[in-house]
Parts: sequence; structure tokens; C-alpha cells
Amino acid sequence: MTEFIAARWQDILFRSYQHTSLVLQSVTVALIIALAIAIFVAQRPRSAALANALSSIGLTLPSLALLGLAIPLFGIGTVPSVVLVIFYAVLPILRNAIVGLNTVEPSIIESARGQGMSKAAVLFRIRLPLAWPIIMTGIRVATQMSMGVAAIAAYALGPGLGGYIYSGLSQIGGTNALNYTLVGTLGVVVIALVVDAILAGIQKLTTPKGISA
Repeated sequence: MTEFIAARWQDILFRSYQHTSLVLQSVTVALIIALAIAIFVAQRPRSAALANALSSIGLTLPSLALLGLAIPLFGIGTVPSVVLVIFYAVLPILRNAIVGLNTVEPSIIESARGQGMSKAAVLFRIRLPLAWPIIMTGIRVATQMSMGVAAIAAYALGPGLGGYIYSGLSQIGGTNALNYTLVGTLGVVVIALVVDAILAGIQKLTTPKGISA
């Protein structure tokens, strides 16, 4: 294993960067999409229920099957990988965003409006800050899940450490099959732990004082 890593450490680092970049950029896009949908449906009970139902259904769909559907539409490479990761990342963020926005006490909103605040001001200064701890939890869940989805996306020749995992699985019985699989798997785990620790710190720093998730 040591010799394997020593011979390929530059490629391992580059693939780790690709994996991290793919996940973080995709989760950022997913956050924008999820927040836009959540803000629109949060005050509409039927729409919110539908959005939550679709999120639940989406989470049950096998990622490999969806990747198989994405390949004919987007080809192979980075694009289907990004689409797949964004799709799965949106789901937990959307559910948490809807819950977070709906847990804000109506009396607080009415009080803010009574002081002359516009709907936009209420949203950005009251509702989103109060819902932020729950939304941030959804972001952390989405990021961790996306680490695994990004590895599966390597089946479509996407970037990241998933390529090592698939190389190992395709060479079962070969000299470096186990090394490829272990390096790819452990690399994803390490990245996931480091990113989650960073997000936990961001959550602590960005959560308004007096609010706990």
C-alpha cells in the first residue's frame, strides 16, 4: 500500500481535489435551487407537502440507475456527474429548508411586519436566520451523501476518487485491485470527515446567538 501511494500520490491528490470540488460546487448549486423552491412553497401547505413527498421519493431512487438514465442525455464525463450530485444534494436541503422556514413562529413574522418590514426584509432578516441551523444541517447531510454519489458517478467517467474504486473492482484478483479500492474508499471517507468538520465550524459561526439547531 505504501509503495502504491508513493508511486501515485500526485494523482491521488489531484483526484481528491476533483472529488472535493465536484461535491462542493454541486452542493452550492443545490443550495440555491433548494432555497428558491423552499421559499416559494413554505407558505403553501399543499405545495410544501408535494415538495416533501417528491424529496422522499427522490431519495429512494438508486443513484446508479439514475446515472444510467443521465448518460444518454448528457454523455459521459463531468456533466452527468454534476447533474447526479446536484439532484441528490437538493433533496435533503429542500426538506430541511421547508421545515426550517415553517418552524418560525407566525407571531415573530407578524411583529416584524407590524414594524414596517417588507416581505423581503422579513425573509432575509427574520425567517432565513431563524431557519438557518436546520438548513445548515440539511447542507451537511447533502454534502456527506454527495461524497458517495460522486464516487458512483465515476461509472460515467466522472472526476474524483470513484475512478480508483471502479479500477479496483474491475481488476479483482489483480496485483493492485485492493490498493485501488482501499485508496479510493478511504480517500472519500477522509474528505467527507474533513469537509463535515469545516461545515460544522461554519454552522457554529453563522448561527445567530441564542439559536440552537
